[in-house]
Amino acid sequence: MKLRRVVVTGLGALTPIGNTVPEFWNGLLNGVSGAALITRFDASKFKTRFACEIKNFDFKAYFDRKEIRKYDPYAQYAVIATDEAIKDAGIDPEKVNVDRVGIIWGSGIGGLETFLEAISEYAKGDGTPRFSPFFIPKMIADIAAGHISIKYGFRGPNYTTTSACASAANALVDSFNLIRLGKADIIVSGGSEAAVNAAGVGGFSAMHAISERNDDPATASRPFDKDRDGFVIGEGAGSIVLEEYEHAIARGVKIYAEMVGGGLSADAYHMTSPHPDGLGAMNVMRNTLEDAELKPEDIDHINTHGTSTPLGDVAEPKAIVKLFGEHAYKISINSTKSMTGHLLGAAGAIEAIATILAVKNDIVPPTINVFNIDPEIDNKLDFTLNKPRERKVNVAMSNTFGFGGHNACVAFKKFSQ
Repeated sequence: MKLRRVVVTGLGALTPIGNTVPEFWNGLLNGVSGAALITRFDASKFKTRFACEIKNFDFKAYFDRKEIRKYDPYAQYAVIATDEAIKDAGIDPEKVNVDRVGIIWGSGIGGLETFLEAISEYAKGDGTPRFSPFFIPKMIADIAAGHISIKYGFRGPNYTTTSACASAANALVDSFNLIRLGKADIIVSGGSEAAVNAAGVGGFSAMHAISERNDDPATASRPFDKDRDGFVIGEGAGSIVLEEYEHAIARGVKIYAEMVGGGLSADAYHMTSPHPDGLGAMNVMRNTLEDAELKPEDIDHINTHGTSTPLGDVAEPKAIVKLFGEHAYKISINSTKSMTGHLLGAAGAIEAIATILAVKNDIVPPTINVFNIDPEIDNKLDFTLNKPRERKVNVAMSNTFGFGGHNACVAFKKFSQ
């Protein structure tokens, strides 16, 4: 069968460096760090006392009192980002076939805040169960997709992908495949996460996964730098409207870019560490190239997973050099996590948005906080250090990798009819 084309018609973002897509993009181009001391809870006794939190957003002004009781923060983030994306795409539920509009969302953890609060309250009591009737529906990782579909009346495919930090990119790949196979006309996809709390920070700290640079949070996320000491945990959401090409043309809406490929793979190596030779990363990028019918030399830009962890930041560049050969040195590589921190299950969504806008605007956002490239990393690669790069970006890829060895990659191309 002939596969249908898939284009991007709407974007929405709620991030540590901007509460809308324009603010987010401006923050990226200006090299803004979203890291600061934690305000969500008292972190004074924690080894890590900073994170990339959402800032200056009044959630009580967005949701009424009854609504906010029913939404874990991760679901609030999802609804807010999607509201922007739906408006951006000009979707009127009364003017589209809602049976063919779906929601495929990604979250690595889901309602961690709700779970933490409920269990903490139970532990303080006398053993008598006094759980809220909203406890389970607030906590489950699929509920954000449910809330979005209920709000807009979309009755197409609806579910959540949970593949750790690859979750949102996994959701985009699934959405892309369903649209090009003719199973839906529009799918709102992306991801959200809200793990800046005692359990999230404490859990990642116990694994020695997150930075402890409490004296200088703004420079703590240091992808590819020899002095990196772990990632910086972030929170937020990204929402992307994927639409069948003919459907979008018929609606007369703007098109940001065309999604041309997606790949998935597994490291099959270790619970939390990547394959040291970047085998899974190389496979997922190769799968994406094959899916998109692209050659390695077609790629202009890669938004890497680039978390600022000791092992991951070595393995991914190895994979890029192995797969792309000499062309690897012509690719503008970056890690936007240097600015946003690591949004876990939502990372693939906001990084896909950054990649889409790089294709749209022919600008690659910088990688900040790189003072000395790790000697184990090929320093001939172009990591787009400190300043954005204006260049032609016809095709770009975005990588996300998760605990458990889950890998997902998405590819976007400059749109032309």
